[in-house]
Parts: sequence; structure tokens; C-alpha cells
Amino acid sequence: MTTHTPHSHEQGHADAHDHDHSHSHDHGHGGGHQHHHHHAPQEGQGRTFALAVGLNMLIVIVQGIYGFIAHSTALLADAGHNLSDVLGLLLAWAAVWLGKRQPSPRYTFGLGSSSILASLANAALLLFACGAIVLESIQRLLNPAPVAGLDVFIVATLGLVVNGFSAWLFMRGSKDDLNVRGAFLHMAADAAISAAVAVSGLVILFSGWSWIDPLMSLVVVSVIVYGTWGLGRDAMRLAMAAVPPSVDMPRIEKYLSDIPGVDDVHDLHVWALSTTENAMTAHLVMREGHPGDAFVDGIVRTLREDYAMHHATLQVELGTTHHACALHTRS
Repeated sequence: MTTHTPHSHEQGHADAHDHDHSHSHDHGHGGGHQHHHHHAPQEGQGRTFALAVGLNMLIVIVQGIYGFIAHSTALLADAGHNLSDVLGLLLAWAAVWLGKRQPSPRYTFGLGSSSILASLANAALLLFACGAIVLESIQRLLNPAPVAGLDVFIVATLGLVVNGFSAWLFMRGSKDDLNVRGAFLHMAADAAISAAVAVSGLVILFSGWSWIDPLMSLVVVSVIVYGTWGLGRDAMRLAMAAVPPSVDMPRIEKYLSDIPGVDDVHDLHVWALSTTENAMTAHLVMREGHPGDAFVDGIVRTLREDYAMHHATLQVELGTTHHACALHTRS
């Protein structure tokens, strides 16, 4: 990064913002003020959600009907789990749509944070469904009933195909978006669960051990809780404005501290605007004076491109007064 001639000390403080609006401005200097809001989800994501919701609703209906006919708690458990997944997919889909809305005077960051709330609600919904499945499974273990193993195997295999295909649809966007990752994990877990239920159907068919069915339901719940716990934990942390797990705070602080002319960095805060976008603020002490807009814009651009800080706000200070963070001076 090129060092610019410092401005006079009368300039005091300056804020540099990467506002991320859908338009861009070129102010004619090296750094430029580039403002982009990257709210648009991956192309065709709406169709992916629509297809996954439709297929899973079909599976819920089939599993629910045959779960009652075959007296299978494993099928009913899978149907209940798939129903919660449909609701979760609808929440995630709604969050994707809301995330595309432009910022407003009231919601100046837009509505991208709805994806965090959707992920949190998704995890809570799954855990609630798990409690109901556990109760039903325990009752069936205490009072076993005959189970139609062949019906369980056929319906569970159908669920395996549908859930596996749905998981594949979400695989591409699951790496960079917690909201989509939640949908992917649900579908992938459903595919594994359906495979386990299909196996239990075969065991019952050839051995007549009906107690395998409610036992497999408890195994299903264990898998769901294990996968959901991490999702819920990450969503809760983001909702509490914690540093996103993908962000390396020491690395960002080192980058800012190593910039020529920066004597100190303080009040560095990072939080999630959505499951795909991050924001940060930092105070840079530059005793030689403000280095110019182009210099600061270059820092903001590097933070966006190399450190995933989609909305960075930098305050340049001369270090002539003590600036204490209000959050750190609470009594």
C-alpha cells in the first residue's frame, strides 16, 4: 500500500465507510469510494428452496400415513423431523428473501440479520421436535407393537433418495452461509436418518424384532441433536453480536497495526450483519495526521476483499486525547 503525504492536524478525525449500496462512486483518486451491498444470494437459490420444500412436504405426508399404517415410531419420528425441516426451510427461504431488501432509514443495514434469526429458530424447532420423538419412542419401548418392516423399508428408502437430492441442492452454498448450511445439514442428516430407518425395517422384516424401531428413533434423535447443537450455538453467538467463527480477529488487528503511519489500534469491534456479511469498526491512531481519503479507502478495500469485512468503518485519530470505549468503561 502506497504511503500518502499526511494532511495537517486541523483535520482531526475522519471516518471511512464502506456503505455497500447497490451503486458505486468513483471519486477520482487511487483508492476510490466503492460502495456495494452484497445481499444478493446465489443465482437460483429461490428455486432450490422451493424444490426442497415441495419434495420434503411430499415425504412428510407419505411417512406420516405409512407410519400410522405400519405402527412405526421410526417413520413417524422421521416424518416429524422432516416437517420441522420444511418449516425450517421456509424460515431460511424467507430470510434469503428479506436479505435482498435494500437498507431503509429505519433498517440502515438492511434485513440481512433475519438469516441469523432463521438459523436460531431452525435449531430451536429441531430440538423441540426431538423432545416429542423421545417421549413417543420411550412409550413404544415400554409397550412394543408389531411393525410392518417392509413398509418401513420402502418409505424410508424413498425418504433417503429425496433428502439426499435436497442436500445436494444446498451443498454449493453451505460453505459461506450459516443459513444455507443449516438447510444443508438438515437434509444431509435426514438422508442418513432415512438410511438408518430403512435398515431397521429390514431387520424387523427378517427378525421380527419390533423393539428395533423405537430404538432407532432414539438413534435418530441423537444424530439430530448432535448436528443441531453446533448450528444453534453458532446462530446464538451471531445473534449476540459475537465475532463470527470464520473471522480471525488477531490477524485483522495485526494488519491494521502494521500499516505505515498507524501508531495504535483500539476499539476494534467485529460482528455479523447476516449469515454471510460482516461489519467492523476500529480507531486508528495516526499521530502524523490523517493520510488522505485514498489511503483510508485502500484499507477499507483490503478489509473487504481479504478479511471478509463487508462494511468497515475506520476512525482516524491524532492521539492528542484519550479515547476510551464506552463498552469497556461501564460501571
